[in-house]
Amino acid sequence: MENYTKQLTALLAGGRRGDAVALAMTTFGAPAEAVAGMRQTLLWSIFESVAPTLAYDNIIMGDGSVPTKWMASVTVPTLVIVGGASPTFMHNAAQAAADALPNAQLCTLEGQTRDVAPEVLAPVLGEFFAG
Repeated sequence: MENYTKQLTALLAGGRRGDAVALAMTTFGAPAEAVAGMRQTLLWSIFESVAPTLAYDNIIMGDGSVPTKWMASVTVPTLVIVGGASPTFMHNAAQAAADALPNAQLCTLEGQTRDVAPEVLAPVLGEFFAG
């Protein structure tokens, strides 16, 4: 994460917002080809407009690790969900969170990414909240 922080800081300081967004997206699992395609869309200007907030996200996230010590104090029943087709780092974070939370259950939604289909998510949430 240290190298990411240095690169992100340099890109933002140099006014290279698009490159900062691309760096963040690829660092956290988006394929470079997908990012290159997104750069050609109208939506990209919106990403660039909020690029400076990446620095704030980076400060808050620290080293990117799951705050397991803090999470150990959360005693309410918690459902930790991860998409089966999500990048490895998301699976690792979900497992770390489930392990740290005293009353957690981990659910992997096979075939899903972080953009979960509502028809897949709804029954899982319904079952969890029904107890």
